[in-house]
Amino acid sequence: MGMDDYCPTVRVSTGLEGLDEVLDSLRIGDNVVWRVEDLADYRRFIRPFVDAAKQQGRSIIYLRYGQHEPFLTDEPNVRVVDIDALGGFEGFTREVYQLISDHGSGAFYVCDCLSDLLEAWATDYMVGNFFRVVCPYLFELDTVAYFALLPQRHSHTTLARIRATTQVMIDVRCSAEELHVQPVKVWQRYSPTMFLPHRWLDDQFVPVIDSHDATRLQAELERRHQSQRQRRLLDYWDRLFLEATEVIASRAQPHRQDPRLGERYEQVKERILNVLVSRDARIRDLASRYLELEDLLAVRARMVSSGTIGGKAVGMLLARKILQYEGAQQIGTRLEPHDSHYLGSDAYYAYIVHNGWWPILMRQRCAGEYYSAGRELHQAMLSGEMPPEIRTELERLLDHYGQYPILVRSSSLHEDGFDNAFAGKYESIFCVNQGSPEQRLEQLEEAIRRIYASTMSEDALVYRMQRGLADQEEPMALLLQRVNGRYHGKYYFPDAAAVGISRNIFVWDSDMDPSAGMLRLVMGLGTRAVDRIGGDHACVVGLDQPSKRPFRDRDDLYRFSQHQVDVLDVAANELATLSLRDLTKSDDDLPLSRLAEFDRRASAQAKSMGDTSAVWRLTFTPLLRDKGFVDLARSILRTLEEAYEHPVDIELTIHFDADGNSFVNLVQCRPLPTLGSAIPRPMPAELPPAQLFFATQGHFMGGNIDLNIERVVHVDGHKYSQLSTSQKYQVARIVGAINRSLVTGFDDRNRSAPRSISVEAEAGAGVDPEARLLLIGPGRWGTSSPELGVPVRFADINNVAALVEVAELGGDLIPDLSYGSHFFQDLVESGIAYIALFPADSDTTYNPHWLEEGAAACRQELPLDASAHEPVDPEVAAAIDYYVITDKTLRLVSDVVAQRMLCYLEEPSSI
Repeated sequence: MGMDDYCPTVRVSTGLEGLDEVLDSLRIGDNVVWRVEDLADYRRFIRPFVDAAKQQGRSIIYLRYGQHEPFLTDEPNVRVVDIDALGGFEGFTREVYQLISDHGSGAFYVCDCLSDLLEAWATDYMVGNFFRVVCPYLFELDTVAYFALLPQRHSHTTLARIRATTQVMIDVRCSAEELHVQPVKVWQRYSPTMFLPHRWLDDQFVPVIDSHDATRLQAELERRHQSQRQRRLLDYWDRLFLEATEVIASRAQPHRQDPRLGERYEQVKERILNVLVSRDARIRDLASRYLELEDLLAVRARMVSSGTIGGKAVGMLLARKILQYEGAQQIGTRLEPHDSHYLGSDAYYAYIVHNGWWPILMRQRCAGEYYSAGRELHQAMLSGEMPPEIRTELERLLDHYGQYPILVRSSSLHEDGFDNAFAGKYESIFCVNQGSPEQRLEQLEEAIRRIYASTMSEDALVYRMQRGLADQEEPMALLLQRVNGRYHGKYYFPDAAAVGISRNIFVWDSDMDPSAGMLRLVMGLGTRAVDRIGGDHACVVGLDQPSKRPFRDRDDLYRFSQHQVDVLDVAANELATLSLRDLTKSDDDLPLSRLAEFDRRASAQAKSMGDTSAVWRLTFTPLLRDKGFVDLARSILRTLEEAYEHPVDIELTIHFDADGNSFVNLVQCRPLPTLGSAIPRPMPAELPPAQLFFATQGHFMGGNIDLNIERVVHVDGHKYSQLSTSQKYQVARIVGAINRSLVTGFDDRNRSAPRSISVEAEAGAGVDPEARLLLIGPGRWGTSSPELGVPVRFADINNVAALVEVAELGGDLIPDLSYGSHFFQDLVESGIAYIALFPADSDTTYNPHWLEEGAAACRQELPLDASAHEPVDPEVAAAIDYYVITDKTLRLVSDVVAQRMLCYLEEPSSI
């Protein structure tokens, strides 16, 4: 039943005949909010209502979540349902929503006091949003529901939001031992005295028709609450931080300190940590150790909306505080201050509620619609309207940044935690931030919408399913950072950027020290440090031996270097990519002497062809010769790893002052996923060719690996190169279908339709232990350019055991050992080993036809192209070999120290 279908003839009794006369009775669909000063007054109205409903044969559901004594107990026609609000807004609201769905039309409800939710969520904002979700749903299902509210504990904004949503709102007040009720809203009913105060005398509710009596009553009530009137103007969230301010002020006056002030300080800090920082015990313990109450107040001062600031924001703040407390003086003097703001996670739910998408979110959380409703919500969230109160605060935020570019970054609840990184799963967007204030606000809102929508992207949904998070709350907060950099004409970008890893278990030489860490360096924006960019390479260095590179000679060093630079084009108001050559021609004030080497031979060749501009190669050799910079990077990584008691992954930008000194701006820190055992498995010293599939010296990631491979998918490089672009995408889809078929209980035939299995079944599904898959293909898996490799997404490879990239097509189609990139994070978190094979190298052995020629494997039929709903194109099928290992053991083993990787049959075969 919708609001337009409201039927005023279906009457329901309050159980009090006199109150029924005042209200002209309740109606089916009414939500009744009792604003009381004492919950004992609310209790007086519950019993009559329940008794009257029982006489009509109604089922009464009592939602029990408060801290007070229960209003009802289990009895005939009354069911008490306990719900835990501490699990968060979404989990609580979802459980209530599902409960209402299960009981269907016609049930009546009695709810605990809404004000009790403040202790669990610490914000009026979400209490109002909860009511905006539940009230209309109860209305649609022909129910009547009672709620209580302690108005002095809420802001006027929240009270107004609840009043606008409910059908009936009644104030209950006591004066001179008399109880008064005053309806303030009764939807679609009216009488000349309905909205006057009414005295409850015996069974009657008598209107106060004398203005003298009404004035005396109001004056007494105002005197009683005068001390609370100013605090009532504040949200509960704001009052929590006001208390923190008062505690800090008291500590600043030693002569007036209460002996219990220290205990109160810690109590307030812990309350704020729980609602602002994290629920993860390990992260919260770190935050409790390093963040003071003053730091939390500073976060609040830079915050839009309320709720948690998310894992990415917490990681950045924690890392900076750790370096201040634990780092050497060298770090403190060369670490730039941050200028970040935060959009709290409550704004994410407010966006969903404001646009009426909560029913879609509930379907997405229910069995069978995890992906289909996710796609629907993803599309809707790209074009929603921001709540007005959020827009107002975003305008204020833009005033702060002016026209400096802003990076809007995802910072979800679980992101960048010890167990889940979500690397690259959610969007982060550069706002070049040019134009009129109105245009800049629209650009910012568009970025926020895109990041919100990315929570429902397929890659994010698959990742959450794989990590056991499909049924958990994952609200999106945002971290907004001024882009570190400077103007170069119409372009804006930092001098350099880097990803750093404190524990480099992916060393490429046996004499390198993994504990020294590594850097992945790029010039310009850090996008090329975290993403796999087709045809381009970041500079990867071990910090113990920064001069040692994983290349044979200088030609390879130049070839496998960065050739393109990502910048912000402030004239075009967009992210742009320029060749280093073009950039050097347009600007003679680039920090090339700190980042690059002058290529004399290439410059001479260019000059002979009429181009007199210099040719530079981004090898970062000058920077890495700066012992001060290398020591700074090592010190940062070591200090953070010691504090986290776990390897870490950081992102930073690098700035050079006029004297060439380097300064860093730490923009991200998170625990680093690890893969592989500490002790390598013994390997055979030599193997006959009949047993060896491939071997390589170095060029792998994943630590000490020991896997039994049960299946192999091989994409033939030569045949793949002959396919059209659309056929190459079909190869990616077929690989994805094989990947998904490895999950027990998963049927890929309905991939493009709503799932035929439940979320619960999917969450319990796992990769079949008898289906460990080795995936081999040309060039780069996961590239966005099909000519450089197979363009799979994470969801197409997330279940494989090992991924092999082969340099077998020549030209630019070569593997990329993307240490520290989002691709690297995906592989490590998913437990996927990575190998790059260079068949032309003397230390690499590779026989691509080994399985086809031998008797150890059985060729498998390829699955249908689920996207096209048709058989596989014969030319595509010819490019894909799919085998199951039969009666032999195919082992994949590696030794990090020896830098040796083998894939071989453990038992001699009859090949």
